[in-house]
Amino acid sequence: MGCCCEDNCSLDRLRERQRGTLQVVLGINAVMFLVIVAAALYGKSTALLADSLDNLGDALTYALSIYAVSKESAIKAKVALFKGGLILLAAVVVVAQILYKYLVPSVPVFEVMGTFSLLGLAANSICLFLLWRHRHEDVNMSSVWECSRNDIASNLSVFVAAGGVWLTGSAWPDTVVALGLVWLLASSAIRVISSAVAELRAAI
Repeated sequence: MGCCCEDNCSLDRLRERQRGTLQVVLGINAVMFLVIVAAALYGKSTALLADSLDNLGDALTYALSIYAVSKESAIKAKVALFKGGLILLAAVVVVAQILYKYLVPSVPVFEVMGTFSLLGLAANSICLFLLWRHRHEDVNMSSVWECSRNDIASNLSVFVAAGGVWLTGSAWPDTVVALGLVWLLASSAIRVISSAVAELRAAI
């Protein structure tokens, strides 16, 4: 009886730690979405827009993850499945923006791209640090970790794209990086969805 109580208390403490971490990273990503989407629209950068949508997807993901923290494995897997769908949707939105930029060409403002990609990198590095200890705890936290790791790659890619725009005076580095981010988002979505499906099958 004492052992069961100890196990339950330990599980409760784990869930509280997970919930606290998710609340912090949710706040960071929500703020960064608002900041970076405004910068992307002002700077006419598809890569930066992809980065901002990634932040929005993450904010929604963290909100769902907070809900799933105390739920059973099957519900956590269903939430992770939904997260995978959100990541895939973000990839589709970026593809649509790339097509729009092809029809209505414009050169991004590289100063805006560089500055806000570094700001995003700083914010997402904090999130990655906070989530590090939770990355192997369950499918819910593992999918959150996946999102956060993608953010770092996105920020670095946008910074590289800003350098490319500055060197060439054209929009193609922005488009190339945006396409790379589409691949990153799509492959991440497939991994998250695959893990969630496997977890659901195991729970049946």
